[in-house]
Amino acid sequence: MEITGAVLERCGAPAPYAASKPVSIGPLELDGPGPGELLVRIEAAGLCHSDLSVVDGSRVRPVPMLLGHEAAGIVVEAGPGTAITPGRRVVMTFLPRCGACEACGTRGRLPCTVGSAANAAGTLVGGAVRLHRDGSAVRHHLGVSAFATHAVVSATSVVAVDADVPADIAALLGCAVLTGGGAVVNAGRPVAGQTVAVVGLGGVGMAALLVAKALGHEVIGVDTVPAKLDMARELGAEARTPGQAEAQRVPLVVEAAGSARAFETAYALTAPGGTTVTVGLPHPDARASISPLSLTAEARTVVGSYLGSAVPGDDVPRYVELWRSGRLPLDRLVSDRIGLDDLPAALDRLAAGEALRQLIAF
Repeated sequence: MEITGAVLERCGAPAPYAASKPVSIGPLELDGPGPGELLVRIEAAGLCHSDLSVVDGSRVRPVPMLLGHEAAGIVVEAGPGTAITPGRRVVMTFLPRCGACEACGTRGRLPCTVGSAANAAGTLVGGAVRLHRDGSAVRHHLGVSAFATHAVVSATSVVAVDADVPADIAALLGCAVLTGGGAVVNAGRPVAGQTVAVVGLGGVGMAALLVAKALGHEVIGVDTVPAKLDMARELGAEARTPGQAEAQRVPLVVEAAGSARAFETAYALTAPGGTTVTVGLPHPDARASISPLSLTAEARTVVGSYLGSAVPGDDVPRYVELWRSGRLPLDRLVSDRIGLDDLPAALDRLAAGEALRQLIAF
């Protein structure tokens, strides 16, 4: 079938992207779903820093590649061997799980080996490429490629949700909430009454803040952007710049900015005996400096968390129930609703730190 999508033609183009134009929007051919795959009509897709990191070259991927990894949509067609039926709304997640490798046996602590290899190659988890343009393959982004009217994905890349969950909310569950919320719940595991600090209040960081608040924790939001600090206050958190936060140390700190400096800030804010969880994805060449002595003398823990150390099939329903209860106002994460043609300008806003989640509506 013919679809319309946003294709990254080259990695590492300079900003502003509205001028350098690394992304082209146009027609592509999408094959039907194979065994274990689903054809999904995309309803909403979020623009995440992980998309930007491919565009700016921090995460080099094979191109041309159809971008987008955080989305929700309606199943149109199911390939053989799939349990999800047409008509269901699904949350799309960016790490398919084979369920059989050693990493899958860690219940989210490690990313699936098979899924990670497929993501790096720009294929679906079974090795297939279902996207084409002018007879040539177009690669899949993290098994999803949601910046398009339709996508074919592995059934292991989605979680079905009930129809009462709006598409905008469902889309956010697939990356921002799984990653940020999971950094708190799965990797940080705070006990009742503990204060949680979040360094970097983008979409993932603000989701971590929201989930920590929903679970009853006092939260400190740390960022350099005044508008994001204002929003953290509106959501019931204390809000501080990195300099203002230095006076207090807390038992759990989540770093969600994706920079070496932010990691150093998060580590400095962590109390003796506490845990620093990092979910940000800095440039591969970035290096941070910490004191190894403090790890031992202060009995510290540093935890890396990919996709919030989540098992999506278990975690998405948990966040849906928090949203249904009114304790998790995920709509506050949406800073803009845009069209597919607005993507280059939206990338520039994201790079400038001016946006939380910009949702593409189809």
